[in-house]
Parts: sequence; structure tokens; C-alpha cells
Amino acid sequence: MSLSLVVLGDSIAFGTGAAVPADAIGPRLVRALAEDGVDAALQVVAVPGATSAGLATQVRQVTRAHLALVVVGSNDLTRLVPPATAARQLGDAVRDLRLLGADVLVVPAPDLSTVPWVPPSFQAMVSTASGELRRQQTEAVRAAGGVAVPIGEELGQRFRAQPALFSADRFHPSSSGYALIAEALLPVVRSIARARDAA
Repeated sequence: MSLSLVVLGDSIAFGTGAAVPADAIGPRLVRALAEDGVDAALQVVAVPGATSAGLATQVRQVTRAHLALVVVGSNDLTRLVPPATAARQLGDAVRDLRLLGADVLVVPAPDLSTVPWVPPSFQAMVSTASGELRRQQTEAVRAAGGVAVPIGEELGQRFRAQPALFSADRFHPSSSGYALIAEALLPVVRSIARARDAA
């Protein structure tokens, strides 16, 4: 079967920090699907530095999508965007992607308290802010007909314990970090691909 996969969002969706472009989330998922006999065509419209406000522009660039993966939230946190505003903008993007006929997966904001350069005295506050944004994002995504993939807490613990999962900038994932994210997403992606093939 063939599948059109679109990746939207911020620098993590884009793959900033990966040693080579092939190590980013999208290409990793495409290769994994190919092993399952799924021919996936990849379109990446994610923009490094994007907040949820930028998703509307990205959605307009989508030409065809069976499955849309949205990774967003880090920049909303660092720029102090109110969680309700960011969640509403994300929900609007999910609705628009659903209208295009896509199944929509969203990776909500990570726990930025795991980032190495966050001082210990600020980690609790940053963790609380990250969790509140994730909560509101998850509610908005579900209300819009998408699926929020709850990998943040588990992966946050892994990233905190393994500095090698961060790239040299100590903010973005390394190639190993992206492998971990793709691995966590793969069961849901495979489930959607199978459902579409059976339809």
C-alpha cells in the first residue's frame, strides 16, 4: 500500500540536531513503514522556531495527507505563549488537517525541564509549565479529532538520564534522541497504516 505522510511543527519535527537528515523523525518512520511493505511518501513542512501560531501556514502547504504528524510546543513554552492560546491554535490545525482527510498524530510539548541548560532551581517551574501546556494541547487535539501521543513523560525521563540523547546544542535531540522518539511513535503510526490498508 502507499501512504502520504506529512510532518508539521517546529525544529524537532524538522530534525534539527540530527547528524544527517535521514536521522530525523519523518525519514525514520518512512523506513520503518517500508519494512512493513508500506510505501510512504514524505512531505516535511515543519519550520525550525515555529510556534503553534505558525501551524496554519504550514497546513496550507500540505498537498496530500493520509497521516499528519505534528510536533509542537517547545517554542510556545520558551516564548511564554499562554497555554490556552497555543492549544487553540493547535486544535485549529488538527481540524484543518482532518478536513483534508488525514489521520492526525500530535506529539505535545516535551518536558523542557530535562534540557541540560535549565538551572536546577527552575526545573520544577519549567516542568509544571510544560505539563500544563501538554494537558491543554491533549484536550484540544482530542476535541479536534486527532490523537495525542503521550510519550513526553517517559521520554523526558530517558533524556534526563542520558545526555547523549541531546545534540551538541544541548537543546535539540541527537540522532539517538530522534531514534527514541520515532520508536515511541511507530506503534501508533503502524496501527493507522494498517487501518487505512484495511479500509
